[in-house]
Amino acid sequence: MITPRRFHVFLFVLMAVVLGVIPLAAQQQQPPLTPDALPAPVPPAIFSAKKVFLSNSGADSGLFPHPFSGSQDRVYNQFYAAMQKWGRYDLVSDPDQADLVFELRLTSPNGPANPDKQKGASDPLPTFRLEIVDRKSHYTLWTVTESVMFAFLQKTHDRNFDDALNALLLDVQNLPKTSPPSSSAAK
Repeated sequence: MITPRRFHVFLFVLMAVVLGVIPLAAQQQQPPLTPDALPAPVPPAIFSAKKVFLSNSGADSGLFPHPFSGSQDRVYNQFYAAMQKWGRYDLVSDPDQADLVFELRLTSPNGPANPDKQKGASDPLPTFRLEIVDRKSHYTLWTVTESVMFAFLQKTHDRNFDDALNALLLDVQNLPKTSPPSSSAAK
């Protein structure tokens, strides 16, 4: 004879089995991620763009002021000069004239109160963030970040700043080396 208590236990066990099987079935349907997968395409607008507006999205207060003037525009000025020297894009002074907008900022994230590196915590380092935005649609097409390594001495601090900013530019320069997918590969 089935008592109400046994019936409730049976329903509980049945629901536990059903709810345990559903996620298992969903996991089996997803294709596995493999390191040999082809790289995802870079948005074609990055390849076809000719003109770029460099937006100074600023730096957190007190981060890497210019060594001589104390200006907070150091990030913007140095990256602008490096982009001009590269010459890949025509830098324009009005965003309405641009194909892409490069939004550049320097942030200093707050770190975890009790960092445990075995659980994925990392040291909070100042970070350059460059968002490549399609001017017409306002969608972010690509984002590149580089961290500025920690230093005790001002000279090393400044060198690490320059190294990270150069790495950011190299990340952008290496984007166009990836060819867009052919129309036959997309079919």
